[in-house]
Amino acid sequence: MDFLQILAKRLVGLVVIVTIATFLLSLLTWLLPGDAAEVIAGGAAPQVIESIRQDLALDEGVFGYYWNWYTGLLTGDLGRYYLAGGYREVSEVVGQTLPVSLQMLIYAQIVSLTLAVPLGLVSAYKENSRFDRIVSSTLFTMVSFPSFALALIMSLVFAVQLEWVDPIGYVAPSENLLEHLKLMILPVISISVGLTSSYTRLLRNDVIQTLKEDYVTMAASKGISDRRILFRHVFRPSSTTLLTSAALNMGGLIGGTIVIETIFVIPGIGYEIFYAIGSRQLIAMQTLIALIATFYVFFNTTVDLITQVVDPRTRERRV
Repeated sequence: MDFLQILAKRLVGLVVIVTIATFLLSLLTWLLPGDAAEVIAGGAAPQVIESIRQDLALDEGVFGYYWNWYTGLLTGDLGRYYLAGGYREVSEVVGQTLPVSLQMLIYAQIVSLTLAVPLGLVSAYKENSRFDRIVSSTLFTMVSFPSFALALIMSLVFAVQLEWVDPIGYVAPSENLLEHLKLMILPVISISVGLTSSYTRLLRNDVIQTLKEDYVTMAASKGISDRRILFRHVFRPSSTTLLTSAALNMGGLIGGTIVIETIFVIPGIGYEIFYAIGSRQLIAMQTLIALIATFYVFFNTTVDLITQVVDPRTRERRV
């Protein structure tokens, strides 16, 4: 399957995923008690509430409301936040918050992969050794520890008691790079711990299977060094599952960092989702969920193309 076929397939999948996810959200929000227009208006005058109801097509039922939002999305209108005395465009909010979340997640992915790759390779190579058992036990403990609990503990210890870093806030790297990195340390570690454990276990299992392949045995019989065998002959075909997991996690973590961004008061997408839910900003909620679904498909498509380069055997499986 060539690039254009994969791209077309993913675009169709994107439309289906976004449509289903956002329509189900419309049904759920429609079942919530109270008048959504009144909640959004925040005690405004009746004429303002009625104007919001008509603007969102809330008076046309769930299907009319959803169609109004969906056609707007297709034409590039991401909707708006309805605030006291006016409104704010969702596109403006996304433009400000998405880079913040992406920065944090890219840092977390870099840290996780940097630790997971050598740990996974060495653990698989030394399968059932003392080192492997220690790493496996440690990783099993780490993956079972909730990221939000780790975030709270680290914030209490390193920020409040030891005062090594600030407990909350965000500074753009363009303003002060050192301060930016200091504020990113705790949230990145909170996310990276679980990812490192998951990635290491995935890579270890795949490497163990690859080490049993005939071509690896042949390479070892030719006297090739263990390091070269691991990194040149074993790592590449064993990394497809790791890449797929990293891509899916990247898409999922964009919307899954609500708690982390709330704890550390980081103005990212997760924090905006939390605000949109609390204030019943229906249009903003649906747009942000559509954005997350888009990232799921985007990263998944990207990793499909990367795996075809890393492991050419995947091309034959797709034919």
